[in-house]
Amino acid sequence: MSETSLSQILPPVRGKLLFDVPLAPYTWLRVGGLADALFLPADEADLALFLASCPADIPIFTMGAASNLLVRDGGVRGVVVRLGPAFGRIEVDGEHVRAGAAALDKSVAKAAAKAGLGGLEFYAGIPGTIGGALRMNAGCYGAETKDRLRTIVALDRNGRRLVKDANDIVFSYRHADAPEDWIFIEAVFEGVPDDAIKVQARMDEITKAREASQPIRAKTGGSTFRNPDGYKSWELIHAAGARGRIIGGAQMSSQHCNFMINMGDAKAADLEALGESVRADVMAQSGVALHWEIKRVGERV
Repeated sequence: MSETSLSQILPPVRGKLLFDVPLAPYTWLRVGGLADALFLPADEADLALFLASCPADIPIFTMGAASNLLVRDGGVRGVVVRLGPAFGRIEVDGEHVRAGAAALDKSVAKAAAKAGLGGLEFYAGIPGTIGGALRMNAGCYGAETKDRLRTIVALDRNGRRLVKDANDIVFSYRHADAPEDWIFIEAVFEGVPDDAIKVQARMDEITKAREASQPIRAKTGGSTFRNPDGYKSWELIHAAGARGRIIGGAQMSSQHCNFMINMGDAKAADLEALGESVRADVMAQSGVALHWEIKRVGERV
């Protein structure tokens, strides 16, 4: 859809509404085409009014830190919503931590630790935002988002504010059974009272382990594939001989072979082709199907 037609159709906003915006700079993998429109809402009320007024046939996609996202080279049709600082507040009240959807996971872990609350240390090892953590039930080192989650606040496609008990949502491995058109606004977690120094020490161990095992200083995303039941994806990939494999400007990391790397000039097509070649070889070698954990969106060129 052209900028002219979209600008005439979309409702006025108090935040920023930009057109034909390159999405690569917003993603950790640094690839991807244009968004027809990028909306940076001023606050929740701005977003709610936009959703209520936006024509129902205009696609809307919410993008967080994009640490686990592959935007294809053809870009994303419709409107991409990206939540900013107004959605990133973190507040601690007793044993509860209220976090906006744009708050970084590691910032939530730090706030909890400072307040002497344990149970959220695992967020120190997840490079994303709370919104993304809710959507995919993010977890690591034996803990998941659902374990400490108590309340979710979201806006639906019509801009209606929904407050849900965590028990109202069915969570599974790297998945939350919530409608795709919900935009998460904030969440409330319950921590466990603990000594702040001990909590911080556990977080430091998680950070140290992550730095030692993952290519965190490369242009990369999170884990490329989910762990199949009874297996670890990296072991299957290694056994299939795909560690360090290169297609175009994309590589399966030699350090952690379940991570893809943009070596500098990769296209989204290179990364996706690399992932698919790994899936094919793992299936041929072990008979186990790998499923993408990285979310792929947009159109191919």
